Amino acid sequence: MTDMREIRLHKAVVNIGVGDAGERLLKAEKVLKMITGKKPVRTKAKTTNRDFGIREGMQIGCKVTLRGKEAEEFVKKAFWVRENRIANYSFDPEGNFSFGVQDYTDFPGMKYDPEIGIFGLDVCAAIGRPGRRISQRRALRRKVPTNQRVTKKEGVEFVKKKFGVEVVD
Repeated sequence: MTDMREIRLHKAVVNIGVGDAGERLLKAEKVLKMITGKKPVRTKAKTTNRDFGIREGMQIGCKVTLRGKEAEEFVKKAFWVRENRIANYSFDPEGNFSFGVQDYTDFPGMKYDPEIGIFGLDVCAAIGRPGRRISQRRALRRKVPTNQRVTKKEGVEFVKKKFGVEVVD
């Protein structure tokens, strides 16, 4: 396999959705900082939902984006917490995958803190081949050629081989 055909993990985004601003959001930020070692960024609501008491532009969660070796190591740890299993429906048609972790205390080295409570988190990973950037750059934007795109089947095989994970139907 040539270098340009090799599938890579581009980034992993770790997200905690709290649903409201205030103390719970600060605690969620603390959890993300403990787990990833990076400073989280707050996420804002895109729409208003009166049933949940959410207004557009309100801060309702936080996330951390990891790239390179950090992303690979974190995804390995997250799979270990999930007992190296992921559902087939967790993959999108481009091979990207996402899954949830029920409790942050399942990660190695994390202990339950009664002040913080229990928080779950979502892990979203983007994979692709080199040259994927041409669809996202500002100047001379182009479509990624069909033979350079990653399919769901290739994404599943990549995860099985790279992380030693069992994909369950």
